[in-house]
Amino acid sequence: MRAIEITRPGQPEVLQLCERPVPELKSGEVLIKVHAAGINRPDVLQRLGHYPVPPGASDLPGLEVAGEIVGGDLSGSPFKQGDMVCALVQGGGYAEFCAAPLAQCLPMPAGLSAVQAASLPETFFTVWSNVFDRSNLSEGETLLVQGGTSGIGVTAIQMASALGHTVYATAGTDDKCRACESLGAARGINYKTEDFVAVVKELTGGKGVDVVLDMVAGPYVAREISCLADDGRIALIALLGGAKAEVDLGQVLRRRLSISGSTLRPRPVAFKGRIAQSLRERVWPLIEQGRIKPVIYKTFRLDEAAQAHALMETSTHVGKIVLEVV
Repeated sequence: MRAIEITRPGQPEVLQLCERPVPELKSGEVLIKVHAAGINRPDVLQRLGHYPVPPGASDLPGLEVAGEIVGGDLSGSPFKQGDMVCALVQGGGYAEFCAAPLAQCLPMPAGLSAVQAASLPETFFTVWSNVFDRSNLSEGETLLVQGGTSGIGVTAIQMASALGHTVYATAGTDDKCRACESLGAARGINYKTEDFVAVVKELTGGKGVDVVLDMVAGPYVAREISCLADDGRIALIALLGGAKAEVDLGQVLRRRLSISGSTLRPRPVAFKGRIAQSLRERVWPLIEQGRIKPVIYKTFRLDEAAQAHALMETSTHVGKIVLEVV
């Protein structure tokens, strides 16, 4: 099969087309003929040598795919050979065939193309796990999304808004702020020209938000603490602004605040399978009703993976970048 491999740590040009054997399946896995594969920030970090591959995972990049089930034991599952699915995988998505745990497969939502479906798993699993499971965003509560036009951001805005929550989002330009609002955010906040803490406090009548989804970390954490409501929670999922922060722990104690962090890739299949079940029950119907829509910024051919990574690193995109494999 054709695949994209990381020939060495480095810039996008280290992504090269190669020939690899079709993956051999482990117990509980299915073989997917990949039609499209989503591109995510962890792929870039892996390419740079900053995101170690979990033991036993493919060294090929790619954490989400959409395509046709063409192999594997499907007994006792809701799927059959030939079904179109999308799946969260530990790696190997940038290829013509990919092994995926059956528990991490979801049916392709009705009305969506493979490109659209391939943009879903990584961000939807991540947002559900961190915002709704870990941070327990509950009825009547508010959410602040940092980086609202990223793949994670457009997912979080739409998912929380569709489930009835008021969402605020930060972005780096006025146009991106308007894009956040078009996706359901009550207010887009330009972090380059506005103080998101002051804006959030004003919008919430001084109370603050209940949950912050943070991909930045670093100096943002102290500021996020300042714009949290009492009993508020910060869900930390990336460290784009740095791995160290100086925070006022007195506020954490006095106001019963929580800061949690997680990475999804090394978690066991059973854990991810539970997320898949929640998504199928709570979120997939919203997609099929058109209340949550995939946001695709640009597609590339498989052999254009380097150009796709170069675009991601500009951070000019709104939504997802996807590779078309067939």
